[in-house]
Amino acid sequence: MFISTVLPAAFPALAIAHFLALLSPGQDFFLISAHAIRHNLKGSQFICLGVAIGNAIYIAAAVFGWTGIRDNPSLFCVIELAGGAYLLWLGAQLLKSGPNSELLESYRGHRLSALKQLWLGLNSALLNPKNALFYMSLMSVILGNHVTMIQQVFCGVWMFSVVLLWDILVAAIIGHEQVQRRLLNKIHLIERVAGAILIGIGMMLFAHYLPI
Repeated sequence: MFISTVLPAAFPALAIAHFLALLSPGQDFFLISAHAIRHNLKGSQFICLGVAIGNAIYIAAAVFGWTGIRDNPSLFCVIELAGGAYLLWLGAQLLKSGPNSELLESYRGHRLSALKQLWLGLNSALLNPKNALFYMSLMSVILGNHVTMIQQVFCGVWMFSVVLLWDILVAAIIGHEQVQRRLLNKIHLIERVAGAILIGIGMMLFAHYLPI
């Protein structure tokens, strides 16, 4: 009885669709990877938390029916352009990465503070209004109109947890000491690639608003 109360019938489809979306690398993935490869999990764990919290905010918007972003083209445009500018800035910072011939331990101490990591991850997630549209579509299309508030909240908590655990897993694997040591001389190249990809995503956002 309890399971049927909190678990909607369409939950398996929702969980699968959400996880498949996570497997597609986006700006959050490259941001986490760029920090994890240099500073391991400790230097990127709060970025993961910030990304998950940003997703949770949009999930809450979907659960409680805040459709202002979706139905307000001007607001959507402002957020999307702000996100594009943020990605361009972030990508430019990563492109400045240079080779480091010192031992791995020598630059672990330069990791960002927990608060700065959290802010970085939160910005990455929130300045991407497509996250809002994704969750609104996911919740409305798959769950339908007959789902209860309790079931929606359960699904929201589930998706938040999956995002957090998946990002932490990615950071843990990429930031593993053996992986770091193997890629020690290539870290700056990986960061530059991540920076170029983020800049590319940002430019695509701006290109969407250019007249044809």
